[in-house]
Amino acid sequence: MVFLNQVIIGDSLQVLKTIPDSSVDMCFADPPFNLDKKYVSYKDSLELDDYLAWCEQWLIELVRITKPTGSILVHNIPRWLTYYSTILNKHAHFRHWIAWNAMSTPLGKTLLPAHYGILFYSKEAKGTKFYEIRAPHEKCRECDAFLRDYGGKTDQRHPFGYLVSDVWNDIHRIRHNKRRDPHPCQLPIPLLERLILMTTDKDDIVLDPFLGTGTTAIAAKQLQRQYIGIELSPLYAGVAEQKLADVKKPSEYQGFSVSLYLDKIRSIRDCDTKHLFPQQLTTQAKRQKKQPSVPTPQLPLLLPESAAD
Repeated sequence: MVFLNQVIIGDSLQVLKTIPDSSVDMCFADPPFNLDKKYVSYKDSLELDDYLAWCEQWLIELVRITKPTGSILVHNIPRWLTYYSTILNKHAHFRHWIAWNAMSTPLGKTLLPAHYGILFYSKEAKGTKFYEIRAPHEKCRECDAFLRDYGGKTDQRHPFGYLVSDVWNDIHRIRHNKRRDPHPCQLPIPLLERLILMTTDKDDIVLDPFLGTGTTAIAAKQLQRQYIGIELSPLYAGVAEQKLADVKKPSEYQGFSVSLYLDKIRSIRDCDTKHLFPQQLTTQAKRQKKQPSVPTPQLPLLLPESAAD
């Protein structure tokens, strides 16, 4: 494909129309929130009907270009995701609403917004590429003790970590300005790495129609996937290209793709943990292990006198 491993500067809807049907393994979109955020090349304050009509166009394009085994993931605030799901339900198949725990600003006279959502849809009802993900068990920062005791059943604790659910508390927003790019809505790389590990294999194609400063493309490149990034702003696209050039080596642990943060594994596919960590015993094996062993009867060293006669 002509656009592979490139950051394309242009209008996302127009570029998407040039991409062939069923050619992309995973589409991830983090579109403008229509909340008057200060983007460089986009006015983030459309009338409601205009915003939703525009969203419907690019959502349909994402479904069109996704392979039958592929996934469509869309990040936004819950308000807009309810509209997106209404559109996607007509063209794709719902799999999950992932709640990403990320505290927002108090709005007053309402519940405190405490999560962003990620819609997870598949192109087809069956045959979607998907891998269960594990994250490390939570531990106390001071004493390194496990924060969960599993009801005393510590023998049932996986040697690496727990299976990730549809509520994500362990990946945090970028809080410090020194780690932020000149962009109002920058996502953390571990968030995209988890999604990519969950839905793709090495060399698969990942597309982001609102690339910003490159988070999705960087995550894809680190995990040895191919990427297509579309960005309206030349400024943001330039930052993305520079950061992509700085990616020199893949994110791996003993040859397996993983998401690393502060030199620790944050996300790994469950199927890969079986090659890297001690095998977890089945429930039946654990029960057998707990049962007291019965001594094997020993044959007498000498025959009884009665038998010798």
